[in-house]
Amino acid sequence: MPLRLVFMGTPDFSVPTLRALAEAGHEVAAVYTRAPKPAGRGMKEQVTPVELEARGLGIPVLTPKTLKTEEAQAMFRTHQADAAVVVAYGLILPQPILDAPRLGCFNLHASLLPRWRGAAPINRAIMAGDDESGVMVMKMDAGLDTGDVAMTGRVTITDAMTAGDLHDMLAESGAPLMVRAMDALANGELPLVPQASEGATYAAKIDKTEARIDWMKPARAVLRHCHGLSPFPGAWSEVAIDGQPVRIKILRCELANGLGAPGELLDDRLTVACGAGAIRIVELQRAGKQPMSAEVFLRGTRVVAGSRMQ
Repeated sequence: MPLRLVFMGTPDFSVPTLRALAEAGHEVAAVYTRAPKPAGRGMKEQVTPVELEARGLGIPVLTPKTLKTEEAQAMFRTHQADAAVVVAYGLILPQPILDAPRLGCFNLHASLLPRWRGAAPINRAIMAGDDESGVMVMKMDAGLDTGDVAMTGRVTITDAMTAGDLHDMLAESGAPLMVRAMDALANGELPLVPQASEGATYAAKIDKTEARIDWMKPARAVLRHCHGLSPFPGAWSEVAIDGQPVRIKILRCELANGLGAPGELLDDRLTVACGAGAIRIVELQRAGKQPMSAEVFLRGTRVVAGSRMQ
């Protein structure tokens, strides 16, 4: 039996789940998303990816700035939802909102809870050197990602993965997981298991001050730092080009052989020494330019072995 749902989400990560629920036959009575924001050179207001998808599906869209007012809560109750599905929405759900759906509110979280509760679980898992991540369907409570877990999907993290790669993988694997969870909920068969009391970590929001690369760290730590911040905000360093320091973001790299002082360019192929070992830059972005491969960068830019990344 299909459920009557309210969907709450904002970025690209949320879209596959909204689409999958609609295609599975569940009735999405309303979509909640963040309000349009000015963006781009013209600073025109741009609606969220979820709003664009909802429009295409013919679903009413609401963009309240807060859910803490009685007016917003009364509007939410008018949907008479069986459940709410929340995927990277961006607003806190107060208790009256959590209590409104008949069967509760269910969140798709991009980590293996209780590890990496909070705002940036994908980035933090890669930056910490984790070998595994995943998505979990969790019944929401008043805590920060502390609710009972219903279903889990796991993926392996390799050193070649960036945060963008893992984001896309989890978004696509999370959509069918949430559909299975809602189908089980409709049939009264959804298991709910309390999270482990030990092993909780918190994925704090990424601060741009974290983006500068510390070449004193071992090569794998540097690689995971770069990949965990790729494509945004991008881990950066400076390199001398024609005698002038130029900031570059390292979007993708690989472990390499070589010894030298931390930050030293070991050859003309963008191999850089770290505190232990070395990395080779594979993809980068100069300030104000589009991302490019190291091969394309080196066609028009001469780098000198022995110079230093600052």
